[in-house]
Amino acid sequence: MVSAFYDRFPYPGDPLQDGPPPGYNWRWCVDSAWAFVHGCLPADGAPRRWRILDAGCGTGVSSDYLCHLNPGSSVLAVDISAGALAVARERCRRSGAAHQVQDLRIEQRSLLDLDGEGSFDYINSVGVLHHLHQPEAGLEALAARLRPGGVLHLFLYADGGRWEIQRTQRALNLLGVGTGAEGLRLGRELFATLPETNRLRRHHQQRWALDTTADANFADMYLHPQECSYSIERLLAFVAGSGLTFAGFSNPEVWNPARLLQGDLLERAMGLGDLERWRLVEELDPDISHLEFFLTKGQVSPPDWSQDGVLLQAHGERNRCLWGWPSTELFGPDLMPLTLETGDLALLQAWDQHPGLPLAALPLDQDAAERCGRARQLLKQRVLLLRAVGA
Repeated sequence: MVSAFYDRFPYPGDPLQDGPPPGYNWRWCVDSAWAFVHGCLPADGAPRRWRILDAGCGTGVSSDYLCHLNPGSSVLAVDISAGALAVARERCRRSGAAHQVQDLRIEQRSLLDLDGEGSFDYINSVGVLHHLHQPEAGLEALAARLRPGGVLHLFLYADGGRWEIQRTQRALNLLGVGTGAEGLRLGRELFATLPETNRLRRHHQQRWALDTTADANFADMYLHPQECSYSIERLLAFVAGSGLTFAGFSNPEVWNPARLLQGDLLERAMGLGDLERWRLVEELDPDISHLEFFLTKGQVSPPDWSQDGVLLQAHGERNRCLWGWPSTELFGPDLMPLTLETGDLALLQAWDQHPGLPLAALPLDQDAAERCGRARQLLKQRVLLLRAVGA
C-alpha cells in the first residue's frame, strides 16, 4: 500500500539538478552530528570513513547530502518504492554523489530486512517510521543495525502541528477521494472551495501552500494511506522501548522557552526539568509539526570542556557546515547569520593550518585563558569541533 503510493508520488518532490546539492544540512554531516551528540569527535584522529545507512531514502535528497557531506564514507540508501528509487539514482548520478564516497548503494529493500549488513556508525531515517504499520518494529530494526556509540537521526510527526492536516485527511477520507490522481485533484479543489475564513484553508495557505506546490508533496501531506504522530511523552516512551538513549533534539532552538517567554515566566520555565520544559514548549507552540532528534546506543559521557587543562590538550577542527568561510560574517550550521570576532577567526584559521596541534600549541598571540574562552564560544556556536586526548 505505502510502496504503491510512493510509486505514484515519488517523495520528496525536490527538483533534480546537476552538481552538488545546494547549501548543507549539518544533521547529515556525521562529524557535526557526532560531535553534537558526544560532545566531541572520535579520539583516534584517523580519517573518518563512516558507515552510513539512509533508511527510507525516498527520492534521494538525504542520500545526496550524506554523500557530499561525508567524503570517503560508505553509504547504503534503501527504500521500498521502485518509483522513488529511480528518481534517487538519477539525482545522485547528476550530482556526482558516488564520486564523493568510497561506496554508494541504492537498493529496493525494507529497513526491516537488513540482516547481513553489519552495523552502521550513523543511521538517517527522516519521515519514515511514522508511516509504518508498526513503528516500534522499525525502530527496533534500526537499533539492531546501530553500532555501540553510533548515532541515529529520526524525524517523526508531532501531534500539535498536525491538527489541521489530520482533520483535512479525515475529511478527504470521508469523501472517498482515494490516494491517486483523482484524490490529488479533489484535495486541491477542497482548499479552493472552502470559505476563505475557514481555519483549514487559512492554515494550508499560510503554512503549507508553498511546501506542497509539488504534487508529490501535497499527496504525502494530505493523501497518505498510513501515518501516526507523537506527543513528547509518547515519543520518549517510544524511544525507551528501543533500548536506545535519547541524545537531544536536532533543532534545539525550537525547544528553548526563551523564544516564547521572558521575565518571570521564562525564569520559571528554565527552572523546570527537561521533560516539563519540553512539554511547556509543546503546549505553547501548536505550530510544531515534527519532532527531530538524535538517539545513540549506550550512554553519552561528553568531555568536561569547562576544565582548562582538558581543553588546552584538545585537538580541533572547523565545522565544515559553514557558508562564507573564511570571514567574520558567515552563516552558521543552522544557516543563520553568524558574526565571529577577529580572534575567533584567527584561532580557527590556525587549526586549519596546523590540524595536528592541540589548542595550547597553536601559533597564536593569545594566552591560555583567551584561547580557552574563544574555544568555548566557538563550541557554543557549533563552529568548532573538538577531539579530546584519550576520549
